[in-house]
Amino acid sequence: MRLLAPVLLAATLAATGCTWVHMAPGASAVRIIPMGAAPAGCELRSEIEVSVTGKLGFYERNPLRVREELETLARNEGPGLGADTLQPLEEPRDGAQRFAAYRCGR
Repeated sequence: MRLLAPVLLAATLAATGCTWVHMAPGASAVRIIPMGAAPAGCELRSEIEVSVTGKLGFYERNPLRVREELETLARNEGPGLGADTLQPLEEPRDGAQRFAAYRCGR
């Protein structure tokens, strides 16, 4: 019984919402543009899909925090693809989202 309290406390703290996804070097230069038509004058480099945990048991994570973490993960992929611009291809679903990666030469 004594062990149960610390385990429950740790699980609650983990689920309450610190951002666990950190920006990689060079990722801060990658911008996110709104969904819609492909940006003019940009070269499509790749499509990527990223995912995070959107639900912990019965606990639904904050959708805004999930979206922020998905964008950070996608931005982390940008420099390795030679991309400086990312555009969501769909809304986040079940903790996953697809992005188009472009080089726009800003």
